Amino acid sequence: QVQLVESGGGLVQAGGSLRLSCAASGRTLSSYAMGWFREAPGKVREFVASIGWSGGLRNYGDSVKGRFTISRDNARNTVYLQMNSLKPEDTAVYYCAAGRNYYYTESYRYDYWGQGTQVTVSS
Repeated sequence: QVQLVESGGGLVQAGGSLRLSCAASGRTLSSYAMGWFREAPGKVREFVASIGWSGGLRNYGDSVKGRFTISRDNARNTVYLQMNSLKPEDTAVYYCAAGRNYYYTESYRYDYWGQGTQVTVSS
């Protein structure tokens, strides 16, 4: 069992930055690939970014490439999502998830999920 808790969301102006954190407990994260997803009102859950077990392999959704960076610190059982140049369309609840492979981009392939943290970007 893995418990995931997101934090760091909030209200930010367009063009600003936020860093989200996902803290894990129950088991170490070193055995899992980690992903970030987001869900905006009226839209399906969207893949944002993922990272492999050791942090060397990463993948990003097309809408966030060049703006967001995923990283992990296995010693602290924590995954991060640095979000720069934020746009109003980035407004969503952001979820972290643990799965088998970093290249999974579909939510059903992930095994554990956090409760989400709200990110709101104003214009």
